[in-house]
Amino acid sequence: MDLKGFDHPGRTAGDGTRSVKVMIAGGFGTGKTTMVRSVSDIRPLTTEETLTQASADVDHLIGVADKTETTVSLDFGKIGINDELVLYLFGTPGQERFWFLWNGLFKGALGAVVLVDTRRLASSFRAIEEMERQDVPFVIALNIFPDSKDHPVEEIRDALDIAPHIPVVACDARDRASSRDVLIALIRHLKEYSAGPGEPR
Repeated sequence: MDLKGFDHPGRTAGDGTRSVKVMIAGGFGTGKTTMVRSVSDIRPLTTEETLTQASADVDHLIGVADKTETTVSLDFGKIGINDELVLYLFGTPGQERFWFLWNGLFKGALGAVVLVDTRRLASSFRAIEEMERQDVPFVIALNIFPDSKDHPVEEIRDALDIAPHIPVVACDARDRASSRDVLIALIRHLKEYSAGPGEPR
C-alpha cells in the first residue's frame, strides 16, 4: 500500500516505521477479541474472564448463548501492515458495565473498526455513537456468522444510520487475511480523509 501523503500523528521509529493506535470496537459478542487474536503478529494480550451465573442479569446473552467468556478490560495486539506501518490494536470491552473504560482507551487513537453482528445490529449502536462523539474516523466491519442472513450493504447502512462515505465491509473475524483486509480498508479510509476537506467523519 502506498502511504505517500498519509499525514497521521503516529510515532516514527528510528528505522522510519510509523506506529498507529487503532481501536477494535463493537457490541458484546461481535468478535472483537477474535479479530485481535486472528490478526496479531504477536501473542495478543487478552483480559477474558469466564461468564458466570452472577453476571446473568447484566450480560444479556440474547443471540450469543454459546458465549462463555467476556473481555473485562481490553485486548491488545500488533500487526505490521507493511515495512512502513505498524498498527497497535486495542479491543474494547463490549458490555455496558465496562463502557466507563472507553474514554481512556480512545486517547491517541487514529481510527477504529466497529464490528457488527448483522443478527444483532442494536448491539453496536453504542460503539458507533462513541466514534462520532469522540470524532474518531471508523469503518464498519460486518462479522459474518454461520447463521447470518445476507443483507444488502445499503440496508445495513440505513439501519445503522451511518454516512455514505463510511466504508462498510464484510469479514470473518476468525480469518487472519479477512481481518487484515478490514484494517487495510481503515487505513485507506484514513488516507482519503487526511488528503483534504471532505465529508465529516
